[in-house]
Amino acid sequence: MRTLQIQDVNLAFGEREILKNIGFTMAERTRAALAGANGSGKSMLLKVISGAMKADSMTLSITKGARISYLPQSDIVLPEKSVYNAAEEGYSRFEPILEEIRSLEEKTSLGGKEALSAAERLSECHELLSDSGYYERKQRIESILFGLGFRKEDLIRPAREFSGGYQMRIALAKILLEDPDFLFLDEPTNYLDIEAMIWLEEYLKAFDGGLMVVSHDQGFLDDMVTEVYELFNGRLTRYAGNYSAYLVRREEEIKEIEKAYRKQQSEIEKTEAFIERFRYKATKSKQVQSRIKALDKLEIVEIPQHLRKLSFSFPPAPHSGNDVLSVEKLSKAYGENRIYNDFSFLVKKGERLAITGRNGAGKSTLLRMIADADNDYTGTIRDGAGVKKAYFAQDTENTLNPANTVLEEAESLADTKDIPDIRNLLGAFLFSDDDVFKKVSVLSGGEKSRLALLKILLHPSNLLLLDEPTNHLDINAKEMLEKAIAAYGGTVIFVSHDRHFIRNLATRILYLSEDGPEFFDGDYSYFEYKIAEKEKKLAEESHRKAAEQPKEKQENLSISREEANQRRNRLKTLERTAEKLLKELDELNADLAELNNQIALPENYSDAKKITGLIEKKEALEKKIEETENLWMETTEEADKCRE
Repeated sequence: MRTLQIQDVNLAFGEREILKNIGFTMAERTRAALAGANGSGKSMLLKVISGAMKADSMTLSITKGARISYLPQSDIVLPEKSVYNAAEEGYSRFEPILEEIRSLEEKTSLGGKEALSAAERLSECHELLSDSGYYERKQRIESILFGLGFRKEDLIRPAREFSGGYQMRIALAKILLEDPDFLFLDEPTNYLDIEAMIWLEEYLKAFDGGLMVVSHDQGFLDDMVTEVYELFNGRLTRYAGNYSAYLVRREEEIKEIEKAYRKQQSEIEKTEAFIERFRYKATKSKQVQSRIKALDKLEIVEIPQHLRKLSFSFPPAPHSGNDVLSVEKLSKAYGENRIYNDFSFLVKKGERLAITGRNGAGKSTLLRMIADADNDYTGTIRDGAGVKKAYFAQDTENTLNPANTVLEEAESLADTKDIPDIRNLLGAFLFSDDDVFKKVSVLSGGEKSRLALLKILLHPSNLLLLDEPTNHLDINAKEMLEKAIAAYGGTVIFVSHDRHFIRNLATRILYLSEDGPEFFDGDYSYFEYKIAEKEKKLAEESHRKAAEQPKEKQENLSISREEANQRRNRLKTLERTAEKLLKELDELNADLAELNNQIALPENYSDAKKITGLIEKKEALEKKIEETENLWMETTEEADKCRE
């Protein structure tokens, strides 16, 4: 078993200690999350371990021959190559053996005594490359790039032509192709759409090495990790279980910390009162000095910022009609690229509609049109009676006043009653202490985006239009926003790739893809199943095309490791889906039994209107049960085929 042991990691900038005596061990199949507040040093720790940054001290022990790969959160620099060739650099570890092959081929061509031994070594080198999957790299490179959202025609385009988000995907593809023994990923899901995230999660579940990941996507962490390391005040603490289990355990600890904090603050107040009272009395000077020294040495109890319980609620939603938004025969195109064609739908009061799908499918475009920020379309978008919209776009930060401080900008829109709580709200959106006095002009793009989101949420409305509202929030702030939206009395239409956010909030899902818009009514497990089906078909198509192309070496190779991984991944997805569907069937049948009991009640038979309604509900429920049973049977049949 390959292992990685980290000990005595220390790093300081001036007087600030970032990492203090950090140590942990990873093995094959380790699945760990690295948690902590923004600025706690998570990225620095990953950089130090990977060798991208030098620590003041560190001891690293790793099994001989084992390799480490690291994906940074930013500052990706791609070579002047095509997308395919940039990803292919993940195979650069084979360059020494390829160079040796070139040298051996020259020796064998010259003949003589050295030719025989060179030919033997040449055969060994080719066998090594064959066993490593090097000769099948084209199929694997394409499979990973397609999984991360690239199309066939993208592979020959220069990598630097793509947006920053897609350049991150190319860097991620290269890291995965390196086949490391230990993989460190810093916010790998930041720029992934929902299909690419599902693909990455399944890929990493089949990954044989050790994994440590930093992520603000709680759904991703819950599905992926089995342990959490928390970095707080420079020290590392391990918690067993997934991220949700860590939060439960940490909440219990926080209660104890808060209790200790209150006790300590009470003792400090008493000590300071004693010092102030007897400071100038000679008879008490020794006791005063003793208490002053004790205060100076006191280690203040602190509550981790990223785990503070935050709360926020929207202003009451003004009254609106039941039909909040009507879209009829909507058509939209950018040149020859038609995004929408004769698209119609209706949004009802109180609905929470999630819009998701591949990048470039038209999610933000649809939200802009609904928000009246884009009028270049045909068809009709009509607001319902009394509808009052609030719109958060990904470039909303451009509407901020650069001359204001953060606090002034937040107060400019708040109701008088909310002003006393503004500092707490700013803290929830990661503006704490002196940050609130920064000028808007000096804020980063992420900070401006968070401030703009806070302003939108303070604005009374009954239709919220939110474009990727969780992009720059940590998990705790996301939880706060999620609870606020769940309790909101108005209607919400939001664009998101955050599965945890969608799963917990959406009452309906609009999925946009190349096949056109498709609605899913509040059943996220069914939606996830359908996306997995789509990804499976795409993978099968890419494999079919790859199989039609001539191979560089060896014609009769057995099934590749990549195909085996995909089959295992698919089986796991099907088994989870079948389990969810079976649970849903149990619940539906229980509902049907209760409905039959109500129909059988004598008092209901005397009410014709009521009994008609109950029978209609029963028919709809029986139809739902039949559909779910059929889906469960299809899922289990496919799972059986995967096991063959």
